[in-house]
Amino acid sequence: MSHYIAPELSPAAFKQGFWRLLPISLFVAVFGAAFGLAAVQTGLPGHEIVLMSATVFAGTAQFAALELWGAEVPVLPLLATTFAINARMLLMGATLYPWMSLLPPGRRYGSLVILSDANWAMNLNDLQSGRNTLGALVGGGFALWLTWLTGTIIGMVFGSAITDPKALGVDMVMGCFMLSMVLAGRRTSRTVMAWVVGGAAAYAAWLWLPENSHVVVGALAGGLVGALWLEDKA
Repeated sequence: MSHYIAPELSPAAFKQGFWRLLPISLFVAVFGAAFGLAAVQTGLPGHEIVLMSATVFAGTAQFAALELWGAEVPVLPLLATTFAINARMLLMGATLYPWMSLLPPGRRYGSLVILSDANWAMNLNDLQSGRNTLGALVGGGFALWLTWLTGTIIGMVFGSAITDPKALGVDMVMGCFMLSMVLAGRRTSRTVMAWVVGGAAAYAAWLWLPENSHVVVGALAGGLVGALWLEDKA
């Protein structure tokens, strides 16, 4: 019998998750501003830019889409690029499956609509630590979505002031946050090996493979360790 319990989502948990993720969400607004400016410069109408950020909510994929945008949009390359960039979501969702599968379909898939790297990492850490709620996933995801959308609008209006977010060092925030989640989470020989192999594979892919492929390669390598090194259920 499974030892997992269906996670709960209450207004209090949502509020707590929102405020926990809001500080890390502020750097998202900076990249949102950079996207808003880039989209305006590409020639997209304002309402389409806002609609894209509100419904797609995938920063790297949206930037990649802008690079392919023009009078004639190459649909198949665009689909392939965005799928490759966001393929990690398949593995992220799989890590939450033991808990999410116990929820009714409506609540399960509704909770995953605003899944992203930061709220996934925090909520997975919560679940593994016995804090059995979806507060960080849903409340934190809403904070990330709201700041991304707000940043996009700011960038459309005032974006010329933030042309290079990396110059401000904000590109390091997510990496540091994810590392802190790894160090704070449950550590076993299996999980440590998965992170080491995944990190090494991602670094190798970053050096020698096409752009953005390191995300998928690292996730698959770490996932393969987990698939082959099964936990002792005894």
